[in-house]
Amino acid sequence: MSDLFNFLSKLGLKKFHPNKLTLQSLLEINKNSLYDKTVQSVEDVPWCFLRKLFKINAECRNCTQLSDDDDDDDDDSADDNEVNPLDLIAALFLCADSFLQQEMALKMSMCQFSVPLLLPRGNNSQCTLMLWALRGIVKEWRPHDLSESRGFVEDSIVQADIPFYSFVRLKNCSLSKSQILNHVLSRGQQNHNMFIHREMEGGAQERKIANGLVEVCWFLPCGRENLDIFPKPVAFANLRGDIGQSLAQFSFLFHVSTATFVFLDKVEENEHKILTSLQDVRSKLFLVVNHKEGNAAEDMMSVQATLRELDLLKNNVKTKDSKINVAEFSKKLCTAIKKSLPDVKSTTSIESMLDKAVELGLSVDERKTGEQKKLIDDIMAGIGVRVQNIPDYKKQQLPLQGDNWKKLSELQKEECRMKGAGESSLEEYKCQLQAEKLKIREQQSKQKLSKVMKSFIETLSTSDKEKRDFFLKLMKFRLNTHSRDKLTELRNKFKEQCKQKDTKLIAELDQALLDSSLGIEHYMREMGLIYEFSSQSPDTADKMSHLPGMAAEMLLDGHPLELLDGDASNIPERWVTDVLMELHKKVGGRSRLLVLTVLGVQSTGKSTLLNTMFGVQFPVSSGRCTRGAYMLFLRVGEDMKCDLNFDFILLIDTEGLKSPHLAQLEDSYEHDNQLATLVIGLSDITMINVAMENSTEMKDVLQIAAHAFLRMKEIGKKPVCHFVHQNVSGVSAHEKSMTERKHLLDQLNEMTQIAAEMERLDSINAFTDVLDYDMEQNNWNIPGLWHGTPPMAPVNTGYSEAVADLKKNLLESVKRDRSDNVSQIPEFLEWMRSLWKAVKYENFIFSFRNSLVAQAYDNLCKEFSQWEWEFRKEILSWKKEAELEILNADSESQVETWNILVESKKSELSQTTELQQKIMEKKLSDYYKRKDRHVNLIEKYKMDFSNSIKSLAKEIKHSVCSELDCVLEIKIGTKKAQDIQREYRGKIEEQVMKLLSDCKDSTLTDEQLTQEFEKMWAQATEHVPRLKERDIPACILNQLRKNFSNRNVNEKLQNTDKLMEIGKGPFKIRIDHTDSYMKKIQNMWSSDLQSFADSIIEISRKFILDKAKANGDYHDSFTRDLLENIDVRLQQSNKRYKTNTQFEIDLKVHICGIASREFLYMHRKFLSSMDPKIQLENHKSQYLLDFLDLYKQRDHCQRKATDFVRCCLKPAVEEYISRSLGIEIVDKILTSSHSAEYSSRSFFQYNIQRELLEKEDFESFVRYICKYEIYVKDWIFQHILQNMSEDQTLCKLKKKNLQVIVDKITEATERASKGEDGDLLPDNKESITELISNMRKYLIKDVSISAEAEKTTLFQIQSTCHPFTKSLVKSLSELKEELQEEFSSSEDITETLNNLPINPQDELFKRVFGCGRQCPFCKVPCEAGGKDHRQHHAAVHRPQALGGYRIIDTQKLVERLCTTNVHGERKFRNTDTKGEWHPYQQYTTYYPDWHIPPDPSIEASDYWKYVLVKYNDRFAKEFKAKPADVPEAWRRITKEQALKGLKDAFNIK
Repeated sequence: MSDLFNFLSKLGLKKFHPNKLTLQSLLEINKNSLYDKTVQSVEDVPWCFLRKLFKINAECRNCTQLSDDDDDDDDDSADDNEVNPLDLIAALFLCADSFLQQEMALKMSMCQFSVPLLLPRGNNSQCTLMLWALRGIVKEWRPHDLSESRGFVEDSIVQADIPFYSFVRLKNCSLSKSQILNHVLSRGQQNHNMFIHREMEGGAQERKIANGLVEVCWFLPCGRENLDIFPKPVAFANLRGDIGQSLAQFSFLFHVSTATFVFLDKVEENEHKILTSLQDVRSKLFLVVNHKEGNAAEDMMSVQATLRELDLLKNNVKTKDSKINVAEFSKKLCTAIKKSLPDVKSTTSIESMLDKAVELGLSVDERKTGEQKKLIDDIMAGIGVRVQNIPDYKKQQLPLQGDNWKKLSELQKEECRMKGAGESSLEEYKCQLQAEKLKIREQQSKQKLSKVMKSFIETLSTSDKEKRDFFLKLMKFRLNTHSRDKLTELRNKFKEQCKQKDTKLIAELDQALLDSSLGIEHYMREMGLIYEFSSQSPDTADKMSHLPGMAAEMLLDGHPLELLDGDASNIPERWVTDVLMELHKKVGGRSRLLVLTVLGVQSTGKSTLLNTMFGVQFPVSSGRCTRGAYMLFLRVGEDMKCDLNFDFILLIDTEGLKSPHLAQLEDSYEHDNQLATLVIGLSDITMINVAMENSTEMKDVLQIAAHAFLRMKEIGKKPVCHFVHQNVSGVSAHEKSMTERKHLLDQLNEMTQIAAEMERLDSINAFTDVLDYDMEQNNWNIPGLWHGTPPMAPVNTGYSEAVADLKKNLLESVKRDRSDNVSQIPEFLEWMRSLWKAVKYENFIFSFRNSLVAQAYDNLCKEFSQWEWEFRKEILSWKKEAELEILNADSESQVETWNILVESKKSELSQTTELQQKIMEKKLSDYYKRKDRHVNLIEKYKMDFSNSIKSLAKEIKHSVCSELDCVLEIKIGTKKAQDIQREYRGKIEEQVMKLLSDCKDSTLTDEQLTQEFEKMWAQATEHVPRLKERDIPACILNQLRKNFSNRNVNEKLQNTDKLMEIGKGPFKIRIDHTDSYMKKIQNMWSSDLQSFADSIIEISRKFILDKAKANGDYHDSFTRDLLENIDVRLQQSNKRYKTNTQFEIDLKVHICGIASREFLYMHRKFLSSMDPKIQLENHKSQYLLDFLDLYKQRDHCQRKATDFVRCCLKPAVEEYISRSLGIEIVDKILTSSHSAEYSSRSFFQYNIQRELLEKEDFESFVRYICKYEIYVKDWIFQHILQNMSEDQTLCKLKKKNLQVIVDKITEATERASKGEDGDLLPDNKESITELISNMRKYLIKDVSISAEAEKTTLFQIQSTCHPFTKSLVKSLSELKEELQEEFSSSEDITETLNNLPINPQDELFKRVFGCGRQCPFCKVPCEAGGKDHRQHHAAVHRPQALGGYRIIDTQKLVERLCTTNVHGERKFRNTDTKGEWHPYQQYTTYYPDWHIPPDPSIEASDYWKYVLVKYNDRFAKEFKAKPADVPEAWRRITKEQALKGLKDAFNIK
């Protein structure tokens, strides 16, 4: 054993001995498996060999020599660096575990290498028969007796009964038997080195541990006489070393062989004994004597002596003399073998050698599998020998995957497609399907666990992984053997029928093949279904709860898991989800996946490509092709995790598309389309296997793939696609295939256009519109798999090199384009569920729903709402300052100066909005660069949000410009009033001084003085003119005419002079309000149109009242905005109601009548507040006190300061608080615990609907449904009221702002009391004017102080500056206390909110209301983000009854959901279709801007179903119809279920 350990130590393999090197460790994706490192040391040799072997690279045996630059180095140390390939192979088999041994043997066999049959343990006395290691090798061949029928034999090489020839040598033998064997097995000059010999690289190296190794290889005929060496298969065994060293091996070989060939130069005494002691030598022993020149006579005598004693026939001795070369001698040998073949009486299989091996004291590598074999015998006992037994066996032992499971799959699809509804109600039909599904589920859950499955599950549940793996492998071999033996007849019939093209028979035979095939996957599938249905029964659920964990372990151990059951076309979602979630837990939540799949035509080498690329073993041919899709997990090594940013590579292997046999069946295209869409949707990288031989099939595959990629683009997934062109060889292939690649792109473009047409996507014209596709980078040429004619052809080295290159490039590109946005198992499962659900609907793009997409979209909406508010806030703050600047403009200036100022402000506004727009666009752009929020999924919405930013900037600019115009109007209006006021103030002050002068010399009491003052006041103010009232109704009428200016309607507007009298009563719909064809369905629509008109009137009334509440004057922009709002609403529903111009005129005149009264009242209120006489009267008491103080020469310093604070500063302070409060209330709500309610439109909807459910108030439901905008505004207003009253929030905000402005005024007073030099102003009367002037200057950006009030207050002030300043500070402090007291005691929050210049409820409304559009069928409001989006959508739609829809004939409300209708076969008609019937599935013809996907789950619409059932009669009464016929199942929905459905629909966790 020391030789063995020394050798293993030299190779660095000692730690793996015995059998510790695992298959899983070699399948790991690490730097070793990816990059071909040059062999630097002997320790690198085994890994280089394995790496290349796993790529099926026939050059792997050449890496046993170290790369040595010095050719002349002759040193002994060079020997230490060299390894004989046979020693390496023996060492690796000794270190490999059973499963790695199998994999190595299989891959060596594919390279046409000999494989170990007897493996020495390191001492010659003991060796092992490698029966288990060779079990995985399955070969196909065509014996000459089958060449006419073109039949073939497929068999496991250990079970095939074939002639077995052994080749051994004596100690003295100068002839290389391995070299001669290679010649025998190769045709002509194509010498293929199946056996390693001394002339090969490393072959001459002294063997350390391989003596005693017996290798075996096979010759297999291809059925062509001119190519085949032998007419039938033959096995050749080759013993390494001489027979004297390996007597046990020789003895075994002689016993089991058809014939044994002994190579020798001479016979030694002990060898003579061995040979002469053999039995039955005449028929079984051949001697091959090498007659060399100058052979000693005694050598030849030893040979002669042995021949005499053995008494061999002349033909059994082959002598090679020195004149014949090896090739010619090999031919002679070959002829001898061929001649002996017809006489072979008994053939043997390797499997049948087991007993002989045990008898002779050899160990067998399969001895430890006895227990598993017995279990498998029990499991397969019921199958019997006839193929007809399998369907019965499956029904009894694997019942869950039978007809019920297939029926359930069909029901699930029908539930989406609703094709069989016929005349019955769609919702009733849906409920019926659900009931059928439930019934099947219950039946499935009641199935007793069959004896076979009980045994299968118990065996898999063992904690001994090795036992489990042996069991699965053995069972797979047994089942594959069974399938090969039993299905051949059926398959031949199937092929025959395919030629006849009898579709019915093809379908029947395909079904028979499906029913009769039985593989390990059927048992695994049954186990999955046992778990899938166990949830129905708590008892079973407990017993089966361990299954997902066990399956997850198996996945980690390298076993595949069925993702899509190809027989039933269904995914057992609960099973797959729980298995993968268990795996996610087992790896500690670190399950970042790179998902890779291959698609292509059936039998074009897809599975082989994956197997070669990753060293895995997807079934390539075992009598059954892959059906459905399977997943396999490969771990990524620690050294690559960081580079790749993945923990696992998940391979998905699928059945071939466009199966030539099944293409004639109707649903073949649909099946392929579903499969391709699912796997492309799940994959990060898709390889399309392109075989150029069959262009028709290829074209179909391209169409399916292009269609699937198009769908992925539309839902935001961006897979990478590579086209793999197989069987392309030659050094100029790349250049030559340039034309083909161009042709491929042309085909892809054509297919993409066809798919885009099917999905109704006009914007897509080329494949490059769908994917980032580069003709150079995304196309790979791979030479043919076989080097020569199979079955004797080895795998082409060019094939394995090209595949390795492809793998390396794929992973390099992943590394280069690494993203932080990597799917872990939970996200992968979410994709699986949503893709599969959408696939079940035929109209994929319009039915796709995914919580990851919804979440990503919602996250962006939340961010966007915040950016929008920051934009608005910035502009509102700017507007506040601009308005102050206009109001504070010099009152003495001309109006023209103010106009210029306003224009400059508008120009500044343009720059500010432009800047804010750029900031917001950058935020959007940066958001899309993030890698952590699944932004790739919402790429298609980027343009919508970008457009929303533009329209937001436009809307804000328009609105602020109008408000600046209003401020200018107020400034001009105020100037007129102030000019009059100034003139009469001068007169009054003159009269006061005159009166003072007249009374100076007399002594009068206060009463007498007051009387004199009253007389003077009456005379002085007698002729103060009043402000002129504008004709507001005429202004409004003028704006109305302008609104209709481009249409010839003046005549119809003639009779509207008495606008004030119009709109006092309710608005009534008349017959002439709609176009003539409408009258067909007049009854159905009149009430609907009436409620539409009423809602516009109510919304408009609210707009008018909000405007009229403000303290300013009426401005024409109010009417313009009012009419524009009406236009928008009319435009949005014009298609639905088909109203005419008469309706529009009557409605607008009615609303303008309401506006004329309210705006006139507003105007009068403004005139009253500005009226010079009233303003002067307000100051009368001040003038009286001034007169009395002057007369009595009293100190009035404190009173003057108090008056100044009361008349000038208090209004300014209140105005400041009022201006700031709106923004701060919004900010407060958006940062409070209620912020989530306004974070996005969908969350806002969820909150409102949840509250409605809790309140259970029918009237609220009606308002929400029919007057949505008004309801939302009221809801927000009530929410603000509640928020502001909590914990005195409003009072605190007011006090905070009060503190801010008082601090500013105090600071301004202090600064104003000093001159420019920093010294206090002189203490004289004149300095007071300077003090106030300075104060005004320092506060110009904060407040507007009335000049008239200031002059009145400071009239004839007698105080000096310093005492006045002190008094001012004192009065200011008193004002602060007074206002604080006022805020604390005031409880009328409503009044405060109504009088704010920036209306918080409006700002919040803009945030959550969106575009305001409602679903054309059920009136649900749109929840899309931004305002300017291309498509409207809502999380959950309602029964159409809630939109007022009724069945014309019966007048019953329609209970159907539009989400069901648009995916069914039903039709609708309304005004848009001009009363003609139109298919719901094609609703986008009339409503292209609405996207109505199916409900995300059956429960999603439970909320509205519950509401309709609860208030069915009341809704009928409300809509003047009869109650809807609701399905019975709806009546069972509880309030709790309704709330749960709501949460599901809005993705609320």
